[in-house]
Amino acid sequence: MAAQTEESDCAREQTKAEQDVDQVRQRAARDQKRLDSGAVSSPKDLENLQREIASLAKRQGDLEDVVLEVMERRESAQERVAELTERVSAVQSKINDATARRDAAFEEIDGEEATVTKEREVVAASVPADLLKLYDKLRAQQGGVGAAKLYARTCQGCRQELAITELSEIRSAAPDTVVRCENCRRILVRTAESGL
Repeated sequence: MAAQTEESDCAREQTKAEQDVDQVRQRAARDQKRLDSGAVSSPKDLENLQREIASLAKRQGDLEDVVLEVMERRESAQERVAELTERVSAVQSKINDATARRDAAFEEIDGEEATVTKEREVVAASVPADLLKLYDKLRAQQGGVGAAKLYARTCQGCRQELAITELSEIRSAAPDTVVRCENCRRILVRTAESGL
């Protein structure tokens, strides 16, 4: 935006400087025409007219130098605008690519969520209501994990190794008894790898 504004300002400045040069040229041409026509007869007026023509020629040269300087600045600003526009396009392309990948990942996640939700509903239908209620309560309290695997005498929820007395109680409990970790209170899932 700043580069575009600078280029626009230079364009306006160049137009004004070119108009100033044109005005000086026209005035010098009028004066030269008057001089050449012989309409000025007084030597003093003739001398003043010649001085004014010389002065206008110098002024025209100075203004043309200003036009050239402004044109150089404008060209530099145009190059900067082109460079920045190219960089913005490259960044926008990266943004578009990242957005497309993000949207694709969201679609995939949404699909997985729908599949897992259906699977959960099927499994939840086979779990006793009181156990499901306990699991949901623990899940809400424990950051989304209501049950944890008991692996090598360690609760995988809190990563704490269970005490020997606790392991003995779990070992002697019936297979369908709900056992919980003494540390994090999650439901423990017993497997062959539990270390019992």
